[in-house]
Amino acid sequence: MSTEEYRDQSEFDNRLQKMNELKESGEIVYKSSFKRTHMISEVNESMVDKEVSVCGRLISKRKMGKLIFADIYAIDGTIQISLSREEIPEDFALFKEKVDLGDFIGVTGNVMITKTGQLTVFCKKLTFLTKALQGLPEKFHGIVNSDTKYRQRYLDVIASEESRQIFLKRYQIMREIREFLYEKQFIEVETPMLQDVASGAVAKPFITKHNALDKEYFLRISPELYLKRTIACGFDRVFEMGKNFRNEDMDPSHLQEFTMIEWYVAYWSFEDNIVLLEELIRRLVMKLNNSYKMMYQGEEYDFSEIVRMDYIAEMNRIIGCDILQFDEAEDLKKLLIEKQIAPKEDMDGLISLNTVIDYIFKRKIRPNIKNPTIVYNYPAVMIPLARRNDDNNKIIDMFQLIINGWEMVKAYSELVDPLIQREAFVQQMRDRAKGDEEAMEIDEDYLLCMEHGFPPISGLGMGIDRLVAFLTDQPNLRDVVLFPMVK
Repeated sequence: MSTEEYRDQSEFDNRLQKMNELKESGEIVYKSSFKRTHMISEVNESMVDKEVSVCGRLISKRKMGKLIFADIYAIDGTIQISLSREEIPEDFALFKEKVDLGDFIGVTGNVMITKTGQLTVFCKKLTFLTKALQGLPEKFHGIVNSDTKYRQRYLDVIASEESRQIFLKRYQIMREIREFLYEKQFIEVETPMLQDVASGAVAKPFITKHNALDKEYFLRISPELYLKRTIACGFDRVFEMGKNFRNEDMDPSHLQEFTMIEWYVAYWSFEDNIVLLEELIRRLVMKLNNSYKMMYQGEEYDFSEIVRMDYIAEMNRIIGCDILQFDEAEDLKKLLIEKQIAPKEDMDGLISLNTVIDYIFKRKIRPNIKNPTIVYNYPAVMIPLARRNDDNNKIIDMFQLIINGWEMVKAYSELVDPLIQREAFVQQMRDRAKGDEEAMEIDEDYLLCMEHGFPPISGLGMGIDRLVAFLTDQPNLRDVVLFPMVK
């Protein structure tokens, strides 16, 4: 849909005429600034009879004889203002005839309580700040059309208190996570968005061109390999919160551009990360709900105890034999088809062993996990960057946090042996040669860094969008992203 289809030309022309009339009268219609004394949310009943200067966007206007009542909006709230024709006749006329909903204004006046008990700023001086050339959505219904809601998020946030609260909570959650990690002596670092090797996760990348270097680069699918390089620098606890990009399908629980946090700790195992994660998740739930119990889509979820599930044991229960006995994808696919666990048409598109195992988990196990569950004990073939278990090298020291069938967190003890890491990368390249577009490439620079020595490390990645969607009771990730991608 083109921008022109969203523009109301008659509204534009009407407002443009008013703007030109204001200019002809000597009014500056786009002011440079306004000296406010208080945010809207700071004005309260204890300030009655005190003078304040507040500002914001006009969202409603009601004429009552010689008075006009109106509401101005900012992200922190709304407040009623009133103008008297007898007290300020020129400003009254300006407001009545030339100021439209959506315009920005500043008001200086005394705080009062109306006869109906409404906190109000009684205007002594009106300052016109900005003319809006398009109108606002109808106040009481907001934006119903989802396409408009996502494309013109600014209108959605203005019109919907629910949307405002979702995004305010999103940034509260992100701040809480950062503060929690700062308390634990983590350092926030930055790593490249453009990478010359698509690695750090099993996913199909976006490709771009670096003109100055005449070389293809990838938008990062994960910051993992660079964050582990920072551990090699000597930083013991690091994290990064930022955008990742994966060129995969879009659905309510997947976005191609999404926000993640990853953290890495030297000398930790994945068990240490489980303890830290449980503390963080409980803290967030309690902060938002004043309880370890919360509602999501009409169902109650209990975070007072996060249970554990053995991945391999559950997988063996589904297929009726030991998943670790399989070394080739074709053998496992044949079993699944024979036992009618999966249809042949689903198996035809799966190339590598890890994609077949992941198919079983995502279809037969993960959707049935409701309450917060730590799933641990994974086959080594699943993650080429994870540390093999000391007692069984076919198992990796890894876990995931699953809530409501969504993968919220993936974490593991990191593989720090450069020889085994090279073997894992080589197997990924074999899978890629067979047609697996999500398989990782060999990152020689990362292997060189590993050869210089890593300490023991455990790392964790958590999807911020999914976490926020769950904590704010939203079924679609696009409802917690300010400006999501739309078709």
